[in-house]
Amino acid sequence: MAEDPSLLLTAVDQVPFILAVCEGPDLRVLSLSAATRSVLAGREYLGRPISEVLSDLAGQQFVDAYHDVYRTGEPIMGREWRAHIKGPDGSVHEMFANFTITPWTVDGERRGVIGVGFDVTEMVRQRQVVAERYEASRTVVTALQRELLPPGLPVLPGARIAASYLLAEADTAAGGDWFDAVVQRDGRIALIVGDVVGHGVTASGVMGQLRAVLQDRLEEGAPIADALAAADRFAARVPAAHATTVVLAVLDTSSGDMTYCTAGHPAPLVVAPAGTTRYLPLTGGAPLGTGGDFPVRREHLDEGDLLLLFSDGILERPGRDHASSAAELAHVAADSAAGRALHDPAATPAERVCAQTVELLVRATGHTDDITLLAVQRVPVVEDLLLTLPASPTELRSTRRRVGEWLGRLGATTEDVFAFQHALGELLANAVEHAGAAPSATVTVRATLTPAGVVEASVTDEGRWMEPREQANRGRGLALAAQLVSVLTVDHDETGTVARISKPLSHPARLLDDPHTSAVPSPIPVPAPAPTPTSEPEFRIIERDGAGETHVLIEGPLDITTADLARRELLRRSRGGTVPMTVDLTAVTHLSSAGVSALHRVAGQHAAQDAPLALDAADGSPAQVILALVSLLPPR
Repeated sequence: MAEDPSLLLTAVDQVPFILAVCEGPDLRVLSLSAATRSVLAGREYLGRPISEVLSDLAGQQFVDAYHDVYRTGEPIMGREWRAHIKGPDGSVHEMFANFTITPWTVDGERRGVIGVGFDVTEMVRQRQVVAERYEASRTVVTALQRELLPPGLPVLPGARIAASYLLAEADTAAGGDWFDAVVQRDGRIALIVGDVVGHGVTASGVMGQLRAVLQDRLEEGAPIADALAAADRFAARVPAAHATTVVLAVLDTSSGDMTYCTAGHPAPLVVAPAGTTRYLPLTGGAPLGTGGDFPVRREHLDEGDLLLLFSDGILERPGRDHASSAAELAHVAADSAAGRALHDPAATPAERVCAQTVELLVRATGHTDDITLLAVQRVPVVEDLLLTLPASPTELRSTRRRVGEWLGRLGATTEDVFAFQHALGELLANAVEHAGAAPSATVTVRATLTPAGVVEASVTDEGRWMEPREQANRGRGLALAAQLVSVLTVDHDETGTVARISKPLSHPARLLDDPHTSAVPSPIPVPAPAPTPTSEPEFRIIERDGAGETHVLIEGPLDITTADLARRELLRRSRGGTVPMTVDLTAVTHLSSAGVSALHRVAGQHAAQDAPLALDAADGSPAQVILALVSLLPPR
């Protein structure tokens, strides 16, 4: 019985863990355990190369690990490696695994490779939940680091920028790495990664001062050498700043022309759309405070090229020499940029490179120093928005959608899209009212993203200016819009009115506290990204199950087209405000000043009748944000 191979295969098939046996230089699969086949459901595997069986994992280092073990004869172990695995229906599932890949030898001859693994997804997720609970209990030094790093990165025409920062594993006190992206007066973007020697409060403080010096000079338009010379003078006076290294690049996003200097710092990496990579030549600059100079080189980035600046913590990982580590960084960055690594279709290539490159490299080796990555990719410039609309309230909803789509193409965050859509919606509602009821009356919307990363928009009508009137439930539109943007102006004369708003766009960087939780885990399975809706849901008032007509949910837009209907319906249900009522606004997609006025009138009617009115909305929902601004809900 023991000599019967089929019985042995039956026994192997029943082991309760991942097992893969591969043979020959091509590592053709001889056997997969049942547990492995369930993970790789629906795949042909017998006799096929492991690279083909695991083709969706090609950029996630697993296939490379199998071939490295066969080539070197040295086993490879991994702890809690994250994997995104494609199912037969195209969905993507996430799992974490502990594994060992070992050479398979017969009579001293290398026959193939055997991989054994354990699914530890549930354990990792439980630990992540615990970590999130204690997120607020970070050290003072780490909090200081967060405050000293940029609060956000600019959103610019022709560029996508991202950054990430991972604290040293060996010393959890924050260190002296930093990054910055400074928009200069002429619209060029200055990109900086620096590294102060040491960790702790002193290093963080020096980092903050050096960042301020460079930011001040660069915002004034100083050339690279002059800005670094100012930082050099500071470093010469402050011992803790001695030998700080910096890489500074200034990019014209419209032309792709770039200048850069490596002041004792590793040279940037360029990843082309085709996946090829190249490290730029070092310029020969000296570390700050050491008496050297700062020569500058010129380069050019083509459209689609991605420039990656980084600190040496990503290269100086345990067990890696500089050459192999640099090659590994280039390979993983190219896979991440192209979307061949972990599944994150909503992220830009720059975001994937900054987040996934750190995770994929650090999980194999650990790290002993802070790691900072800053990436910029040249992308096509999004055309300005120009809309000429009939002066009708029915146009407002579709216009909000078109504005949101345009902002999304720019790379604006959800928060910025929300604020700008709502502010512009108020200006549009006013313009429609000013323009008059003539069939030929129109309203014009113009919007652009400036080279400084500020989105500016104007709403123009050719109607008669209407002076604001003292009414209890009117006049909130401009006040609400002013709270949502940075600048609001209104100019009017006999030819019409022009209202203008502007708001800087920014995108958050990622401060990664733990290499195992550096990327927020997606639910299992990870769905394909939902299509962008072409329209908002229709407005309706829905009774809560079994709660009667005085406990309702409002869904869809509560704006100038639906506000009066909402007011009348709520008062009907509450018998003119004489019966207590609860209104859930969580599903409201857009709450304009007209909607706010309607709610104020309903609330006033209830107050006059001494009948409670409870308005509620989930944290972060559009209604909660707006109602907190106008004091109908307390801020949260």
